[in-house]
Amino acid sequence: MLEFLTLFWIFFKIGLFTFGGGYAMIPLIQQELVGGGYIDAELLIDFIGISESTPGPIAINMATFIGTNQLGVLGAVATTIGVALPSFIIILLIASLGSKFLQSRGVSLAFLGLKPAVIGLILSVSFVLLIHAVFPNIILDTLQFDFSVFNYRGLIILVIVALTTLFYKKISPVKIIMLSALLGIIIYSII
Repeated sequence: MLEFLTLFWIFFKIGLFTFGGGYAMIPLIQQELVGGGYIDAELLIDFIGISESTPGPIAINMATFIGTNQLGVLGAVATTIGVALPSFIIILLIASLGSKFLQSRGVSLAFLGLKPAVIGLILSVSFVLLIHAVFPNIILDTLQFDFSVFNYRGLIILVIVALTTLFYKKISPVKIIMLSALLGIIIYSII
């Protein structure tokens, strides 16, 4: 029972202090779960990929996958409720306070200050995922820089997908995921 409450509390804190969506919560998940020894960094990256490719919000998907990995179905329930409950409570509070609360100067300034922080969190996650995709042996947490393994296939896929999204600006995320999967199948089987 203690493990369920611990996972619930970890994801409740993550849900409470994350602004900007699922990508902004990844550094907090990394700090709480990888730093706490619940999962390793490689598994976190796998969960990010799985959460991105399955339907639904990435935050809920990651919480559910991590909870399932740790404590099965009941762990998934604990983590999913934990990450969603703070948003539910906050929305109830805002709804009870009315629209004047959202239009107040203090709230507007708070959201204005949160935007750069959220952008920074998302950019840091993107940087870590990019580095890990190209140089899988680099561990940024402990500053171990092992450049002996260079994943040129992953870099080729990344460049092709980036160029595709650059030239075709209105391509849907589903098509990008399908293109990435197709390129992965082709490139990893040929090269």
